Amino acid sequence: MALRKFKPVTAGTRWRIGNAYAEVTTNKPEQTLLEPKPRTGGRNSSGHLSMRYRGGGHKKKYRIVDFKRNKFGVEGTVKSVEYDPNRTAFIALIEYTDGEKRYILCPQGLQVGHKVISGLDVAPEIGNALQMKNMPLGTNVHNIEMQPGQGGKLARSAGSSAQLTNKEEKYAILKMPSGELRKVLINCFATVGVVSNSDHSLQSMGKAGRNRWKGIKPRNRGVAMNPVDHPMGGGEGKASGGQPRSRNGQYSRGLKTRTRGKGSDKMIIQRRNGNKLSK
Repeated sequence: MALRKFKPVTAGTRWRIGNAYAEVTTNKPEQTLLEPKPRTGGRNSSGHLSMRYRGGGHKKKYRIVDFKRNKFGVEGTVKSVEYDPNRTAFIALIEYTDGEKRYILCPQGLQVGHKVISGLDVAPEIGNALQMKNMPLGTNVHNIEMQPGQGGKLARSAGSSAQLTNKEEKYAILKMPSGELRKVLINCFATVGVVSNSDHSLQSMGKAGRNRWKGIKPRNRGVAMNPVDHPMGGGEGKASGGQPRSRNGQYSRGLKTRTRGKGSDKMIIQRRNGNKLSK
């Protein structure tokens, strides 16, 4: 991926670092794979504000992405690589030999004209989806299922991937993007490769208005509020507000938020901080 640094011809472009979209080949999505995506403005079904700092933004349509990759044994050709406003990664339009079209998450290196296929005995090449029991150790994978047939849930954001480090009886050992070592059923499907748009995190908005285009409203700080509005509010002058915490009092640092005794704890071998879970 290539980044584009803008010339400071305006205040908004002075600090802006954007995407050059070198991999994207078209700006017209496949109409048969679009769905309406209405905005809520942070309101619930009663019309009351339940999530602050949301509203406005550019109109978007949802792209139907195939996370299950369950079209087995049918070869597909990459027709285009497209931008998706609903996710950080790019998506690829695949046209299969029977004429059906589907979107998939685009891995790095996948280009127009490349062939992809999913199945039980396909080659572990970029863009192909297969069970992890048929992959060689050291393979980088993304769009990983947690239960067979469920569809990919893990490693789907831009630039992310997990590494297949080991295989046990019925489990594959994956090193997750966070550094966590985790067991996943070896019969689960995953897609070979690293998700595209790896430099997404290096972009800079340049101005606050770009967040308004995304539907994000300005967020005022807790320390600038009154005590009735926030636990960190009040005080004389620029008071620090004490220990950083959320609006409902939950500490932002040091407080363990993971549920104790969670069922999936037995699947985690080593946490991302390097601590091994006690059995």
